[in-house]
Amino acid sequence: MQTTIEIPRQFQGPPGSGNGGYVSGLIAEHLDEATMQEGVEVTLRAPTPLDLPLRIEAEQSRAAAYHGDVLIGEALPVNLSMEIPDPPSFAVALVARSRSAALDPSIENVVTSGLGFHPVCFCCGADVPEGVGLRVFAAPVAGFDGVAAAWQPDTAFQRENGTLPLPVIWAALDCPGQFAFLAGGVRTGLLGRMTAKLLQPVHASDDLVIIGWCIGIEGRKHFAGTALFNSRGECCAYSKQVWIGRRD
Repeated sequence: MQTTIEIPRQFQGPPGSGNGGYVSGLIAEHLDEATMQEGVEVTLRAPTPLDLPLRIEAEQSRAAAYHGDVLIGEALPVNLSMEIPDPPSFAVALVARSRSAALDPSIENVVTSGLGFHPVCFCCGADVPEGVGLRVFAAPVAGFDGVAAAWQPDTAFQRENGTLPLPVIWAALDCPGQFAFLAGGVRTGLLGRMTAKLLQPVHASDDLVIIGWCIGIEGRKHFAGTALFNSRGECCAYSKQVWIGRRD
């Protein structure tokens, strides 16, 4: 099956390019649903252009996005199993929010101006208004080896049944992985691969907690984990990420 889509500028990550988590989730959702039960691995091959046509080629066990002849990203079904840390509570994560690099006015950011580490990012951008960006502000939490974000999704992102679409969930899981390294003084490069598993629907009306933690570093590859929990403390989705490069 072949379809054509465009990713609006609203969903940018790096300036002028698509948010890695959102793009990964968008490609992943073109897989046959039955093949996605155990997890999906998306490898990003090139920056995603915005407001330009992308060609999606989808089969039962592979989906890929192209801009012209350039392969943007490829999704494959995999078996993902991870040990997930216990998250801080929503209240604790909310108190820690002010310490997020996303809200730090003094940090060196990825654009020439704006608030925080990545002001224009669809996931973590502090200068992106509510209802346009997700505003996931992950911060270090005392007693937790990683970062956590208290997140109340705007209803602008929900589907008719009140749940969040897959690309939005993947986008929300994206930046906390990078912020886990940032909390330790390490500036990673770009998201190169994201493997995620959805365990249950995520409701926009819920008080959610997203955590991120470092797994390890191998040369230029930085491995991180992220997970999303509902207000009952149940893990709804989790991911393993590979960030490529280093900027410290």
